[in-house]
Amino acid sequence: METKGNKHENYEILNLLGYGLAKFDNEFIKQFGFKTKQSFFEYFVELGIVETGSVVKNRMDLFDPFFKNSRKGWWQKGDAYIHRKLLIDSLFGNENAVGYSNIVKLFLKNNFKIKDIFVEVKPIVKSRFKKLQETGLEAELYFINNYNSIDIFKNGIIEDARLYGDGYDFQINVNENSFLAEVKGIRAKKGRFRLTENEFIKAKEYQKDYIVTLVLNLDDLPTFLTIDNPLKNLKFEERIIKSKEVKEYHLIADIC
Repeated sequence: METKGNKHENYEILNLLGYGLAKFDNEFIKQFGFKTKQSFFEYFVELGIVETGSVVKNRMDLFDPFFKNSRKGWWQKGDAYIHRKLLIDSLFGNENAVGYSNIVKLFLKNNFKIKDIFVEVKPIVKSRFKKLQETGLEAELYFINNYNSIDIFKNGIIEDARLYGDGYDFQINVNENSFLAEVKGIRAKKGRFRLTENEFIKAKEYQKDYIVTLVLNLDDLPTFLTIDNPLKNLKFEERIIKSKEVKEYHLIADIC
């Protein structure tokens, strides 16, 4: 099984499994027809998702410290990986063991083409399910929970502007200053991002008060990189996306 850096090839399903095991314990594995965790772990070996059952157990250990159960898990890591829990919480935190298991089954059916799984979920769950694999939401949640660690935003008051679709995600009010933060997620330690036409216009209007905030290395231990006045400090080229009939501005070179 391939591993890219610290990321397992089947990173997403492992996070879902770890969350379910840590939160619901044996109630979770019962929904798949298993009586013991070991047989549940081995099921994913048989499916070819992991090479050994210990990979699934390790992901359970990763999530255990975030829930009240009889196991301590990898408590030594503190909150290093809590962004993974927060993402799943935001989408499926209100589900019980049955509902959450159906989400995991849906992932298995759609992504691994497992035919003998029957699952039926409500339309809104399917909509949340689509969001699960989008980088943007994960990066935004990480920003909401950690923006105070960024010097320019320290002790600021955050206002969520995502619903307005006006070219930025958040306004951060720090003393007399108001910064517009556009958050972009990059799964690796470096990469590229693009600006929509709205974002480009706002960056041009607000200049040094418009801060592109990159959440780098989302697949492992995220870090922030902030870029104020991005149109001055970075080079973009205009591309017209005909299928969408909107403009996007793509960064020419990798960041970092």
